[in-house]
Amino acid sequence: MELKLTRPICFFDLETTGMNVAHDRIVEISILKVYPNGNKESKTWLVNPEIPIPEVVVAIHGISNDKVANEPTFKMLSREIYNMIKDSDLGGYNSDRFDIPLLAEEMLRADIDFDMKNMVSVDVQTIFHKMEKRTLEAAYKFYCDKDLTDAHSAAADTKATYEVLMSQLDRYPELENNIKKLAEFSTHKKTVDFAGFIVLDEDEDEIFSFGKHKGRKVLEVLDKEPGYFGWILNADFPLYTKKVLTQIKLSRLNNKLG
Repeated sequence: MELKLTRPICFFDLETTGMNVAHDRIVEISILKVYPNGNKESKTWLVNPEIPIPEVVVAIHGISNDKVANEPTFKMLSREIYNMIKDSDLGGYNSDRFDIPLLAEEMLRADIDFDMKNMVSVDVQTIFHKMEKRTLEAAYKFYCDKDLTDAHSAAADTKATYEVLMSQLDRYPELENNIKKLAEFSTHKKTVDFAGFIVLDEDEDEIFSFGKHKGRKVLEVLDKEPGYFGWILNADFPLYTKKVLTQIKLSRLNNKLG
């Protein structure tokens, strides 16, 4: 089966220095770009994260500090990577909760105004968990009847993710071969900022999902407690969360001025 596409989709996977979206860095990124005509292109980059890679993490993906010492930084690669994905939707494994948020942080640190407004994302892990409840290696064995022998290699994981989605579409006729529908199905909740600090309620209004204002509308909090905006900007939140909150605040100011 081939994906029914109206625009390209980029499946991608990251190997990183850790799991903290706000602080950790990419050490390897692999992208498989699939075009509506069925053509594919792939590219993998090793990245100097400019911070130490902990030994416990090296033991997982095998990318040591020495291995990336002479590789380009993400900022040096950012324009090339962005040009590859900017016209595409995104696909990955656990990508909505980790890979996309971390990629967004790296892009913003590199002064690229990364935004998902014109993209949708398909999280193959979510489809898998909703249908079968397993891991990528198990998913690959279950759907493709093959062993993922090079797990935690970004290129191997990216290719496996793409193959798993193809097999999921073959296995589940109720899954519509449409990227927007797959994106909707593979989304846990309607997050506005990737990290899930700002989500949409049943009225499609932005609300906070954490802290003392959990469940309250963002605009209501910003109106009644203006200092909360400044606190978030100066606190240890992801850059993309701060970007989204700033956009909401500016939109409110523009509406008032208009």
